[in-house]
Amino acid sequence: MLTIHTADELRISWDADPLKDGAVAVEGDRVAGTGPLDVLLERFPGARVRSWPGALGPALVHEGPLPEAPSPRERVHAILKSGAVAVLQEHVDTPELRAAAQRNDVVVLARTRPTAIVALDRADLAVFDVDGACIATVCAGRLVHRRR
Repeated sequence: MLTIHTADELRISWDADPLKDGAVAVEGDRVAGTGPLDVLLERFPGARVRSWPGALGPALVHEGPLPEAPSPRERVHAILKSGAVAVLQEHVDTPELRAAAQRNDVVVLARTRPTAIVALDRADLAVFDVDGACIATVCAGRLVHRRR
C-alpha cells in the first residue's frame, strides 16, 4: 500500500529550506515521490495519508554508542525512537547488536554520510516537533516509532 506522509513542513535535507504543505509518498521500502501534498494526492489517488505535526525530513545517522538498555533489541529501538535509522559500524560491535540492527532494517555504516529524501531511494524518514523531540520514525518504509 502506498502511504503519503505529510507534516507542517517538509525538509528534503535538514539544511534545506522547508516546504510548507510538503509530503513524501512511500511505496514499500522506497520513496515514490516528494512535493506539495495536493500534487501527490493527485498523482497517487487512494493513498493512505499520515499527517504529522512538526517537521518531516530524512531519518538521521546515530553517530555515537547505542544507548544502554536491557537487550540489543531495546538498544536498537532506542535509536529508532530518536529518529535515526543508521548507526556507525564501530558502535555495533557485538554479533547480537549486529543481528538486532539487521532484523530492524537499521543501516550499519562504515562512516557517517549526509541524509536526504530522494525519489526511488530507501524510505527513511523522521518527524520532529518544535522542541526537537522525535514524533515518528519510518525505517525502510515501515513506521517503527510513533510517539503517542
